[in-house]
Amino acid sequence: MNVTPAFSTTETPSHGNARAAVQQTLPLFEMMRMRAATTARRHPVLGFASDDRASHMRWVNHFTHTHRRIGPEDREVVSPNNDTVFSNAWLDLSRGPVLIDTPDMGERYWTLGLLDAWTNPFAYVGRRTTGNRRQRTLVHGPAWHGPVPDGVDNVIAAPGEDVWVIGRLLVDDHPDDLEQAAALQRGISTHRLDGGEAAFRVDTGLDGRAGHAPDAALYRATIDEALARNPVQMGESLCWPVDEGALADALPLVYEELRQKAQPHALGGGWALPVAVRTHWGADVAMRARVARNFIGALGIEEAMYPTAEVDADGALLNGSHAYELHFEPGAVPEVDAFWSLTLYRRSDCLLVANPAHRYSVGDRLPGLLRGADASLSIRIQAEDPGPAHNWLPAPPGEEFFLVLRLYQPRLRHREFRFPYPPLRRL
Repeated sequence: MNVTPAFSTTETPSHGNARAAVQQTLPLFEMMRMRAATTARRHPVLGFASDDRASHMRWVNHFTHTHRRIGPEDREVVSPNNDTVFSNAWLDLSRGPVLIDTPDMGERYWTLGLLDAWTNPFAYVGRRTTGNRRQRTLVHGPAWHGPVPDGVDNVIAAPGEDVWVIGRLLVDDHPDDLEQAAALQRGISTHRLDGGEAAFRVDTGLDGRAGHAPDAALYRATIDEALARNPVQMGESLCWPVDEGALADALPLVYEELRQKAQPHALGGGWALPVAVRTHWGADVAMRARVARNFIGALGIEEAMYPTAEVDADGALLNGSHAYELHFEPGAVPEVDAFWSLTLYRRSDCLLVANPAHRYSVGDRLPGLLRGADASLSIRIQAEDPGPAHNWLPAPPGEEFFLVLRLYQPRLRHREFRFPYPPLRRL
């Protein structure tokens, strides 16, 4: 694959090359920023990675967990999932393979999605791929060629030394189930091949809270270090390094362009799919960069899809001043092998909206979900409670919003973009 620099007639070749280089390497930088943001400062046994609170030292090869569903009070993550709890780890394979032990998950949906440093979701452990039994997974980097120990169920070869593991466990909204899920999360652990502690300290070199375009010196240093551990894919021509001055000019421009150009895949009925990847972005460097800027951590469509609606059937932006209905005809509900849910977010900040019902999503697991006599399904989206005869998803009064229809283990018609998504009709 060749990455051809594209620049206007008013740009010098060095500036055009710098823009192409930023577009190509931005996923690598954003993944390193996520590593800084999501790795732990404190290990429960080994203590703090550094006594200096301003330090960028963090623990790798160590899982952290959230034991509750995200709500409107959580503001760190945009467009958050309200259906699962999360487990998170960054693997550093430079010192050898890491073993991941996972408990028997019973009948629960769960997945560990593995992303390489270029945002490719290259492997999974979980219900869809390896089942729910107790299992041990060996993850190794490209330089390792040793024997696989006894007792290993899955072997995953990572393309580079850095791997982001994003775990999701489905939960129901009652304390007993949350406690059961938390116990399962605590059963997820990492070890070296000899059974010793896998965790060690690394200097991430970044402030994970910063979301703006970085300065050129920091960007260059981060990319140089990350490239040494995570080479560009075979067949892709690397547009790096570039002139420092041109890089400084290109960074804010490319970051802003990628923020504005989401370019979703249209699905009909006002629905669109912001992210459509399977295991690898391939030659689509531009889409890889857009996703890294706006939807980092996205899984492949075999595991999950996230159709999004920002407009109604007439193309008008969704607004809580109006009432809407989403109607699935009999036999035409989302087709999934795990679960589906419809979640509402305020458009201004992409966060969940506080409401008196404390309801942030409606899906196939909602207790008391109402269906018509013909087995059709309708969902009212509005600010005012429509009454007990309706399935209600509360909207923010007088504010614009958007909807995400999450599909876990979507069936073939969804994955082939043939499913007829119903439009949102304003009442």
